[in-house]
Amino acid sequence: MADKAMYSPVKAANAANVAPISGSSEGISLKPKITLLNGITVIVGSIIGSGIFVSPKGVLQYTGSVGLFLLVWLLCGVYSAIGAYCYCELGLMIQRSGADYAYIFEAFGPLIAFLRLWIECIIVRPCTQAIVAMTFGIYILKPFYPDCPPPDSSVRLLAAVCILVLVFINCVSVKWATRVQDVFTFAKCTALIIIIVTGIVQLCKGHYENLQQPFANTETNVATAALGFYSGLFAYQGWNYLNFVIEEFKEPERNLPKAIAISMTISVIMYVLTNIAFLTTVSPAEILASPAVAVLFAERLYGPMAWLMPVFVAMSTFGTVNGILFTSARLFYVGAREGHMPEILTMIQVKLLTPMPAVLFMGFLSLLYLASAKIYALINYMSFVCWLAIGVSVFTVIWFRWKWPHRERPVKVNLAWPIIYSLGSVFLVVLPCIAEPRNTGIGAAILLSGIPVYYLFVVLEKPAKIKQIIGSITSALQKMMVVVPPESKKEK
Repeated sequence: MADKAMYSPVKAANAANVAPISGSSEGISLKPKITLLNGITVIVGSIIGSGIFVSPKGVLQYTGSVGLFLLVWLLCGVYSAIGAYCYCELGLMIQRSGADYAYIFEAFGPLIAFLRLWIECIIVRPCTQAIVAMTFGIYILKPFYPDCPPPDSSVRLLAAVCILVLVFINCVSVKWATRVQDVFTFAKCTALIIIIVTGIVQLCKGHYENLQQPFANTETNVATAALGFYSGLFAYQGWNYLNFVIEEFKEPERNLPKAIAISMTISVIMYVLTNIAFLTTVSPAEILASPAVAVLFAERLYGPMAWLMPVFVAMSTFGTVNGILFTSARLFYVGAREGHMPEILTMIQVKLLTPMPAVLFMGFLSLLYLASAKIYALINYMSFVCWLAIGVSVFTVIWFRWKWPHRERPVKVNLAWPIIYSLGSVFLVVLPCIAEPRNTGIGAAILLSGIPVYYLFVVLEKPAKIKQIIGSITSALQKMMVVVPPESKKEK
């Protein structure tokens, strides 16, 4: 997809004449601007989305009892923390943005890495962003439609506005994007703290009837209970997002372990305590029946201020959309840098120093998916593929110990942890194959469709005419956005 032979893109050195560049003596590239606090909010803000506010019934319906329900939430958090710990070693050993894609590329070569990129960029990231943006639209409108669902067209319009606003922010400034992430992560944490404190007050008043027999009605079918674990892990997705922007993270050797440890601790504690708080006021049967547990909780306890809860949910989803966009643009950028996506996506705006083409492309794909009526089905098809990719990525910790035994590792995990996580990933891949073989088959077919795409557009030599057309389009887009390829170390 990337071909430089038939055209001459605007070079970084010449592009400096187009507009004055702040700090141009350092060259044009993505600068390390992400602080430790930013890193924490990227992880926490990506993990804590709308799910914990809306309905934790996905876990409860498979576990049966509140005791096992809470235990699964805790174990899912511990399992996710193990994965994040393994990613800490990988992120510091291979300091390239792109996370899973970069590690799989180094371990198993470009084809397998391209398949990961293919699924993540074409379906998973834009689909997820569109779905979360729609949740934002629903909860912004919730106070105006208290007794019925808001109109679908209004929801999709607000979702589009959400995406466009964040695309603008991410195009204009990395600092603005991280500031948005900080502010909205603090907002969602504030909402959870309010719920937790309210739950503590309720417990002090003696409202713990739903917790008195914690393991009554526990699901005895192991396969069914395992589905609860699968549902719980989805609520912790996002723990690997900081690795997608590792090249822009300040002092990663010192800050990455801290960011992961602090973020995972915050997320696990908040998830478990929030669910306990819900159970002080909302019964297990009501959790299963309610489409929005946090809203029901607020209506019962906060009186005329209950409208704040939908607003907090909307703020939470807004921050999550920003986190997805921020990290996904870097994945596109890294994929293009390896020649797996159009070269224009590697380029950086000469004055703003942001990956503008990659951000715009991600926003464009998300808006396309907003128009689809089958957006939820698409993301369901990809569930096993996501766990397969993450499992393979964690397995590379073991692989690299054999392949690169003497390579420097600022953090070196005990091999028991990647082994445990890899075995768990086998379960997470096999389970949907048994529970939903049709969806899994469709997902596998979409994954394998990337093989002919790889050979046609990456490996196969393009005719001179096609190269010329691609070059002309790339050059025109460069001039339109005033973007250039990042300078290599040699150029600097």
